[in-house]
Amino acid sequence: MSERIEVFQQMLEADPENTMVMFGLAKEYEKSGDDERLIEILEKYLSMSDDEGNAYGMLARAFVRRGETVKAKSAYKKGIEVSNAHGHPSMAMEYQEILEMDFS
Repeated sequence: MSERIEVFQQMLEADPENTMVMFGLAKEYEKSGDDERLIEILEKYLSMSDDEGNAYGMLARAFVRRGETVKAKSAYKKGIEVSNAHGHPSMAMEYQEILEMDFS
């Protein structure tokens, strides 16, 4: 386990409701290729945070790597919805293009 992951885990233990720390930990899991923990922490993060779209793309890509295409499609669709709601049309378009090219 990387030192950065350990630091984020300690920070999260000290403040379990800190969604910024959760997102940082998710990024570290993504870098390390630990999709199981990435999915786990992102699902917790998304249940507690008003994400603007990025976490849904991370989650969808993790599901794709695991071969869970139904869950990946669902994450991309939710990512499109929240990206548009938060004024990020380019992110929404990126996710829409992925859905059309990779899941049609």
